[in-house]
Amino acid sequence: MGEREGGCCPPMDLMRSEPMQLVQLIIPIESAHLAVSYLGDLGLIQFKDLNAEKSPFQRTYAIQIKRSGEMARKLRFFREQMSKAGLVAQVRSSGEAIANIDDLEVKLGDLEAELVEINANGEKLQRSYNELAEYKLVLQKAGEFFSSALSSAEARQREYSSNQGGEESLEIPLLSEQETTDSSKQVRLGFITGLVPREKSMAFERILFRATRGNVYLKQVAVDEPVVDPVSGDKVEKNVFAVFFSGERAKNKILKICEAFGANRYSFSEDVSKQAQLITEVSGRLAELKTTIDAGLVHRGNLLQTIGEQFEQWNVLVRKEKAIYHTLNMLSMDVTKKCLVAEGWSPIFATKQIQDALHQATHDCNSQVEAIFQVLHTREMPPTYFRTNKFTTAFQEIVDAYGVAKYQEANPGVFTIVTFPFLFAVMFGDWGHGICLLLATLFFIVREKKLSSQKLGDIMEMAFGGRYVIVLMSIFSIYTGLIYNEFFSVPFELFAPSAYVCRDATCSEASTIGLIKGRDTYPFGVDPAWHGSRSELPFLNSLKMKMSILLGVAQMNLGIILSYFNALFFKNSINTWFQFVPQMIFLNSLFGYLSLLIIVKWCTGSQADLYHVMIYMFLSPTDDLGENQLFPGQKTLQMVLLLLALVSVPWMLLPKPFLLKMQHERHQGEAYAPLPGAEESLQSGANHNDGHGHGHGHEEFEFSEVFVHQLIHTIEFVLGAVSNTASYLRLWALSLAHSELSVVFYEKVLLLAWGYNNIVILIIGIIIFICATVGVLLVMETLSAFLHALRLHWVEFQNKFYEGDGYKFYPFSFFVLDTEEE
Repeated sequence: MGEREGGCCPPMDLMRSEPMQLVQLIIPIESAHLAVSYLGDLGLIQFKDLNAEKSPFQRTYAIQIKRSGEMARKLRFFREQMSKAGLVAQVRSSGEAIANIDDLEVKLGDLEAELVEINANGEKLQRSYNELAEYKLVLQKAGEFFSSALSSAEARQREYSSNQGGEESLEIPLLSEQETTDSSKQVRLGFITGLVPREKSMAFERILFRATRGNVYLKQVAVDEPVVDPVSGDKVEKNVFAVFFSGERAKNKILKICEAFGANRYSFSEDVSKQAQLITEVSGRLAELKTTIDAGLVHRGNLLQTIGEQFEQWNVLVRKEKAIYHTLNMLSMDVTKKCLVAEGWSPIFATKQIQDALHQATHDCNSQVEAIFQVLHTREMPPTYFRTNKFTTAFQEIVDAYGVAKYQEANPGVFTIVTFPFLFAVMFGDWGHGICLLLATLFFIVREKKLSSQKLGDIMEMAFGGRYVIVLMSIFSIYTGLIYNEFFSVPFELFAPSAYVCRDATCSEASTIGLIKGRDTYPFGVDPAWHGSRSELPFLNSLKMKMSILLGVAQMNLGIILSYFNALFFKNSINTWFQFVPQMIFLNSLFGYLSLLIIVKWCTGSQADLYHVMIYMFLSPTDDLGENQLFPGQKTLQMVLLLLALVSVPWMLLPKPFLLKMQHERHQGEAYAPLPGAEESLQSGANHNDGHGHGHGHEEFEFSEVFVHQLIHTIEFVLGAVSNTASYLRLWALSLAHSELSVVFYEKVLLLAWGYNNIVILIIGIIIFICATVGVLLVMETLSAFLHALRLHWVEFQNKFYEGDGYKFYPFSFFVLDTEEE
């Protein structure tokens, strides 16, 4: 499947995938790069890997891929740097374009080296700035420790001196010189200052106390503002600390504890004059560093701005280059080492375009040798390619999620465009809810171009991708809502007045005896008089249940008819006569007849019990129908249909295995056969199996295996015809649930709040009604109906004809390259 707009493509068969061909290209090495580039722009050939046995490092262009990968790494680095700086790459590149990949490689290397150097210098300067900022805080806060301690000591000294009546200076030692002659017993106190994270300060203090057995004095003060940590670069709340200790052992323990707790240590002088001088020097250095850092940031910003102007152009060029060399590595070298040989699948309509691209590459490279294009004959199964557009892509993906169609198999996606939204609408029938769904989806379609270039969430991405599916779902919901005559569960007389009127002026018997028909039949949909009446539920149940059976039988018949077209296209007469015919007879002998009875009963207004008719059609086919007879000759018709249904079962089971065995024995003698043409060869390859995985070539034929497989297939169809028809009753069940939920929210929330005659209660009721409608009916019920419609298509419809064992056509195309390099 592919999406392509425009182009000179011939009209396509919507029912079948594009006819494919296996082509061989022999390209001179000097023009191979440009030829693959042009084919990537074209996007209409899927290359085969002719070097599958080689590892990636043994292939011809491994070095070029490594170079492209390195350039992609540099571009990712630039993207990360621009993202950190808050810059966005320009969609339209400005400046001089670089067409040569070698020049781009040199330029990217220079830019990376310059940017790495700027980042390294900036990090060093920023770290120095952060360290100086912390050092300044230590000088300020620790200086306050010592100045306050000195002031307190001087105050105590004056108090002591006044009490003793003498003056003694703090400079005079407490012990006389004679008393301190033993220098080994002198005690010298040391201190360490720094900052510790506030969240670790309590643990820091406890560990210091335990490690030194309380022989330290710790003083801490909190810093008002968070500080940028020089190591991590994060803003951290910290405390300035000063630890006083005695002895080298205590000092070593404190240093290790500081290192363990991430405490940054800074030197400190007790001299007040030196402290003031240091603060002045640090402030000056901080100002210089700030100026240097700002200049570096400006330079870095200008450099990133320059990169951003051409980033998208470079990114596209590198991704294309890498994709080209990956493709060239799939090509094999010929014996002369002068040409590359490529094989791949392409649509037949693309032959002229591929040849033109090869010719253009030869001309642009000034090559003397033209590339050779030739079609190969093969029995290999081609890939499946459906041309789609933005409208049909989502519907095709619904089908492909079940399984990709086999080559040239009938495509159910064509019918899914109509049947899927319609079956959804049968379960979601309310034209008020349909309008809400339509308005929400129109928002996606109106802003399609803008939203397609944005990154949406997972749920929004799915809703946006299926916007055209949801549009049709909402339109069909409005249509079925008009048929059901429900607008948020409220009926309206849109097309004419109700056909039913009251028996008298007071209308007192409307809900007991009922109304009488006084006008012409309501022209479109359900008469609004049915809503709210005592017979509303039985009437709507009967209507929707019978309608579900009619829709189910019609869609299953469509599936069987498509199986006939498949057999006809692949010239499989066995499937035509011994699969399609008995299946049609069996299904319509029972459930087709039931559908006929429903239509006749609607048209004639008969009171016949269809349950009784169908049950006794099997139990007592010869009994008289009595009041359950809908038309003359019904009894005879029922006996004929029952006989046909019984005959169709062995018809499906017995002949096909014997015919396959005869066909195998006949082909066994054909050891030699003429070489078929290209189209015939592909047709034969696509139909190489008989539909059950049993080939007609020289493979061994197991009759017992074929017979058992056919027996299982027959039992599956017979039981499936019953279960699948019953499965379509989910249309009735989901429709009933949706309608009843709408009634509950309308009557038990909105009308109940309206009845209180209180504006506050009314507003609350309206809010609850809106939330319930959006959350339950427009989201959950939409998802539920979507999944049930999906199941009806995958199981009940597609299993009648769709094998889905093919594989997609993935052409080499620059259009589908991922936006992010893997």
